[in-house]
Parts: sequence; C-alpha cells; structure tokens
Amino acid sequence: MQNDPALDQLCINTIRTLSMDAVQKANSGHPGTPMALAPVVYHLWQNHLRYDPDQPLWPNRDRFVLSVGHASMLLYSTLHLANVKAVDDDGKPTTRPAVSLDDIEHFRQLDSNTPGHPEYRMTTGVETTTGPLGQGLGNSVGMAMAGRWYESRFNKPDAPLFDYHVYTLCGDGDMMEGISHEAASLAGHLRLSNLTWIYDSNRVTIEGHTDLAYSDDVETRFRGYNWHTLHVSDANDAAALEAALVEAKSVKDKPTLIVVHSIIGWGAPHKQDSSAAHGEPLGVEEVALAKKSYGWPEDKFFYVPDGVHERFAQGVGARGKAAREEWLAKFDAYKTKYPDLAHEFAQIEAHELPAGWDADIPTFDADPKGVASRDSSGKVLNAIAARVPWVIGGSADLSPSTKTNLKFEGAGSFEHDSYGGRNLHFGIREHGMGAVVNGLALSNLRAFGSTFLIFSDYMKPPIRLSAIMEVPAVFVFTHDSIGLGEDGPTHQPVEQLASLRAVPGLTVLRPGDANEVAQSWRVALSHPRRPSCIVLSRQALPTFDRSRYASAEGVQKGAYVLADAPDGQTPQVLLLATGSEVSICVDVYEKLKSEGIAARVVSMPSWDIFERQDEAYRDSVLPRDVEARVAVEQAASMGWERYVGRQGALVVMRTFGASAPLSELKKKFGFTPDHVYAEAKQQIARVQGK
Repeated sequence: MQNDPALDQLCINTIRTLSMDAVQKANSGHPGTPMALAPVVYHLWQNHLRYDPDQPLWPNRDRFVLSVGHASMLLYSTLHLANVKAVDDDGKPTTRPAVSLDDIEHFRQLDSNTPGHPEYRMTTGVETTTGPLGQGLGNSVGMAMAGRWYESRFNKPDAPLFDYHVYTLCGDGDMMEGISHEAASLAGHLRLSNLTWIYDSNRVTIEGHTDLAYSDDVETRFRGYNWHTLHVSDANDAAALEAALVEAKSVKDKPTLIVVHSIIGWGAPHKQDSSAAHGEPLGVEEVALAKKSYGWPEDKFFYVPDGVHERFAQGVGARGKAAREEWLAKFDAYKTKYPDLAHEFAQIEAHELPAGWDADIPTFDADPKGVASRDSSGKVLNAIAARVPWVIGGSADLSPSTKTNLKFEGAGSFEHDSYGGRNLHFGIREHGMGAVVNGLALSNLRAFGSTFLIFSDYMKPPIRLSAIMEVPAVFVFTHDSIGLGEDGPTHQPVEQLASLRAVPGLTVLRPGDANEVAQSWRVALSHPRRPSCIVLSRQALPTFDRSRYASAEGVQKGAYVLADAPDGQTPQVLLLATGSEVSICVDVYEKLKSEGIAARVVSMPSWDIFERQDEAYRDSVLPRDVEARVAVEQAASMGWERYVGRQGALVVMRTFGASAPLSELKKKFGFTPDHVYAEAKQQIARVQGK
C-alpha cells in the first residue's frame, strides 16, 4: 500500500466524525474515546490486524477486542469503513455490510445492530460482548489461550495452521477493575506472547480526572506480571504507534502492554481532557468546532469522503484477503495429509461433537450409601473429555475438591511449556476464570470452570455475559448447600441458586443422584448456544434404584416424576425437590406409601428447562388439581412459590447457615424425613379440610 499520510489522516478523521455524529443524533453515548483513539485503531487495523472483511470468521484471523465497550462507535465506524460483511445465523458470509451507514445513523436505537455497547452475535465483527469494564480483558486471555491450544493440537512442522494474535483496547476503567489484575497475572504466568493490550491512558473517568481515585504505576505493575511494556506518548504519533505494534508482535516469551497517552475528545477544543466528552454527546456547537479543527465540512453529517473506503480496501482488505487465501490453500493440503485432524477441526468450527461422544458415560448402580455428586460428575466429565479433545477447563485452585481434574492419558496441564494440556489452572481467580472460560468458548472450545457454589458471586458478570452471548460455557459449582457443615455460613450457599436461576438464557442443573449428574452433563454439552451451571454436592447422595423409580433421562425435560402413586392413582400430595433433598422426599414417599397414602416425588434439577416444556407436559408432572404440595431445598425460598402456590409448604433456608456437623444442621433447619413427612401430612389435611 502506497504511503499517503494525508489520506490516512482523512480516514482517521472519518472515524472521528462518524462517531461524533452518531452520538449526537442518538443524544446518548461516549464520543471522547472514539475521537482520541481513532489513530490507534486505524493504524492497528490498516497495517497490522490480519483480518479479511469478506470472511470475518476466518479461523486464523487476528482478534480485536474493544474492552472499552462504551467506545462502541470506534468499532462500528471502523467496521463500516473496512466494509466488513455480515454473516448469517450459520456463520456464513453474506453480501450485506456488518455495519451500514444507516446502522450508524441509528446508533443506540431499538432493533439496530449498533447498540450502546458491542454485542456478540448481534453485530458481525464484534468478537465478544463488552459492557462491564474488564470483561474484555479476561475474554482476550481466553482467546489467546485458545490460540495456543489450537497451535499445539493442529500445527505440524510442514503445516503451521494457527498463529493468530489477540489485540485488546482497554482504558483506565478496565485497569481499575480487579478482574484486570487476575487476567493479566494469569496471562503473564502463561507467557501468552500472542496477546497485546493497548492501554489508553487518558486519565479521565466519569467523575473527572483519575487522580481522584487512581495513581497506579501501571507499567511497573505489568512488568511485575511478566509482561513486556511499551510506551507511546501521543496517540496521534503514527510512527511511534507503528514501532510499538511491530515490537509487540516480535516478542516471543510474554504478552505485551502498550501504554498510549491520548487526550479524550481530541478535536473538541472546549472539552479536551474533560469527563464531559467521555459520558455525553458533545453538543451541536462542539461538534461543529471539532469538525472545523479537522478541516471538515461543518454542515455535513455521516459523511464519508471519497477515497476512504478504498484506502481501507487497499490495507486491511487486501492484506487480509491474501492471508486468508494462503491459509485456505494450506488447509486444503492439510486435509489430504492429516484428514483426521482436519475433520476434528471442522467439527469444532461447526459446533458439533464427535460421534459417540457420550458412549462412555457411566451408568451408576443403585446404592443407598451413594456417592457425592461432585465425585460422579468427575467420572462423567472424564468419560466425555476423553472422547472430545476440545473439552478443556479447570478450577480456581480447587480441582481436588470440585473433582474436575482430567485424569486420562494425555490430558496434561495447560502451561507455558505445554499449551496442549487440557487441565487449566486458574489460581484463586474466580472472576478472571469466568471471563477466560467465555473467551475459550468464543473460540469454539467446549470450556468449563469450577469452584464452590458460594463463589459464583465472584463470577456473576461473566456468567451473565455468557448467557447474553449464547456461548456454551459450563460452570461447575460444588459444595452446594449447608452440607458443608462446619465450614459455616460464609461457605454455605443460600441465595446463590435463586441468583443463577434469575439469569435469562442460563441453564441451571442441580442433580439429585449420580445418574442425574450424567444426564446433566449430556444436557450441558448438547446445547452449543446455551451456557450451563451444574451444581453439585460435597456429601454423598443415595443412587436411586431406577428399576423402582423413573429413568434419570427425565432430567432432559428439567423436571420429572421420579416416584408416583401406585396403580395410576391421583396423588394426594406432591413432594418437590432438587439435589441432595430429593432423597429426603423419596424416604417420605415410601413412608406415606406404607400408610396407603398416594404421593408423588418430582425431581426438579432444572427449572429453566422445565419452563421451556409445553403446558401439557408441565401439567402432567404438576397436576393443577393436586393442591397439597411440599418443596424441599437447602436454599432460599425465592421461586418455589410458582410450584407450590401460596399455601404450599416450603422446607427451605430462611436464614444463613451455621457452623456445625451436617447431621445437626439438618435437624436445626428441618431437612429431615420426619419434618418433611409432617409437612406433607399437614398439606393433605389442609386440602381435605377445604
């Protein structure tokens, strides 16, 4: 591409003015950062990012993550000017632009594909949903880890298929959030040299100058994390930006942080270095002044001068197309020489699982003593992962407790000298773990992360984002109840189940025995566009005799009749439970049955799956005319009213737990067969009394 600084500046100013106009018309948004960082993004995309606008999901593309999601117009303007093509629901490129000029004019409007913050799946070219600051940083670490795993799995000396780089644009807000520390520490430990963070140090946040609350020496901090650090004193210095980006790519033993100093709202003379340009439109007069400072027609809006689209086509467009075509030729030869690996990669790209992926999942024999669901989960997970090479994950330093170690031959650990390992060691970084797992899932790996259920509170932002993005991350949570006993209320989850169940698009499964665990994993892995939480016990759960009780396949419908009234009788009382409390209900059922009282046990491992069944099925499990109902769960009551009604009995947690042996806690809080039996009899009497 011929050197033409004037045309480059025209392109940069087009990004700026499109961003200003969009925010002004919407009367909402953040114009300052797009204006200040337009040179950074332009030079990165135009001269360095390996990305084909015609094939935006090309597997070996470089990834660009806009962690400063409030600066979304910076990305939308670039996607438009680079003429990135939209993909359809199957990921196939179309001839439609990912972001048209009309889309930019409808920034932040209902049903537009230019929402206030970038949304994965909604807008082609958006690699991840970034809204909460710092999440994009964690995602980018997961993407870089995935890149290294792909290299280890598929690259051959004569066929190096994968070598993509991950670039992330972040700001002061990202750096203040704790997740940035977790993600950066892990990336430095793993020596992810395919990762570059570009840090916009503009020293401005919503409240004002960062001196109000922030005085970190960021470069020193990152050198302590084992990062290479570079410094660009002026975001408008093209030569310095170019030199920094070239050097970042040349570093082979650690990730790179490029600190770039910018003036937020550059070109808006009255609002330079102010928080106003960060969090609100500039105003008509300020927009006109900014355009004047750029030498721009003040009376033109959403204006793209001649030559700008062509300049992008000559740069990122031509370079990306050539790189993709070279890769495709290489992959065609690869398919001939390494057909099994090529087929495996094709399945990954298609979001498929290999034939027989669940063939080795164990069936657990009846056992009154049973096994902790965390233990049966570990066996099921290993059976699946041994057959699905792209199942990868780990825990926040708790795999001996969460039983998520992958133990089969060749599983190994993912470390800086063995990127093909399948066991990830996140350290005690729950928040970072969740975001990294999302980054792995966004890279089409079937990723999981695990910790104790109580610490799901530390992971709520990435769990929520996994549901928004519809990525199939799996979050394994153990130690799911007051069954922790002596560990006490700080470690005994009470409100966490209700919190997770409240997330739209998230499947929450709390299995009641080992065979329900097996089915839960089948459900989680069978949905390529839905995240799951599998919630497991530390204490042993009896394994039900499935020759006496219903098949655990009922888990696939969310809730099912585990034990029913004999001879087709209408039950007098319904006993509803999840997890470890299902066995209590079975004991009560047997006692009532011995007294000639018709009862039904309904195991409800997944409310959200049950709610997605048709009304006829739901009514068949919970007949409307059976009013006597008891729900039993070692968790907060929220939500159970929909299943038992206002007059049904709730044997639940209404306070935090306590520190004591489990047997004593069960008595204290009423989780005993005798107490549940008494509640059932009272319910029957109440209904009969009517």
